[in-house]
Amino acid sequence: MSVISLDTTEGTRRIDVTELVIAGWAGRDRHHVEEHIRELEAIGVPRPSRVPLFYRLSAQMLTQDETIEVLGPDSSGEAEAVLVGDTDGTIWVTVGSDHTDRRVEAYSVAVSKQMCPKPVARDAWRFDEVAPHWDRLILRSRAVFGIRTVLYQEGPVNGLLDPRELVRDYNAGRDGLAPGQAMLCGTLAVIGGIRPADAFEVQLEDPVLGRRITHRYTPKILPVVA
Repeated sequence: MSVISLDTTEGTRRIDVTELVIAGWAGRDRHHVEEHIRELEAIGVPRPSRVPLFYRLSAQMLTQDETIEVLGPDSSGEAEAVLVGDTDGTIWVTVGSDHTDRRVEAYSVAVSKQMCPKPVARDAWRFDEVAPHWDRLILRSRAVFGIRTVLYQEGPVNGLLDPRELVRDYNAGRDGLAPGQAMLCGTLAVIGGIRPADAFEVQLEDPVLGRRITHRYTPKILPVVA
């Protein structure tokens, strides 16, 4: 279990996350998803058993810390919308990062995702406030290299499957998340190639209601010893 605090317009919500899942291969265009699968196969990443594919992780991997510890220099982040089920049935949406060990990913995507903590922001919106204009939300990340910050990802979430579809698929046709369920809902292509950085900033923007959720974190690299 992981305990997170979400700052909302209704006050701070303390949620015990007991089930953490990442929706992988969650692109809306299946042709583009298949192209990406083949690209990764060419560099040794195994083909997923189904699309989309849901990776269960230890709930303890979810963190709101501004520093995470990772083993070795081969990990990187990627921005994802995150849905969290509350005890009163509310679904909150925030932004997080599926920080992943890329070296391990070459032999097991599932293991690579379990290797790194998953940072998530403290601010959150009610999902039902953004659901009517969900496809207009913008997902964005920036990577920091020394004194230089570059745009790493940017685009509308309409390239990804609707999160309501993902939730129904994962929960065997049931709408909504159970209390304590948290789901990362897929990511966008990286600008300039996947690569490690000194820090990552992830952001979800709502241009309709004029607001943003941002979270910045720094990976602390632990040495690999034999």
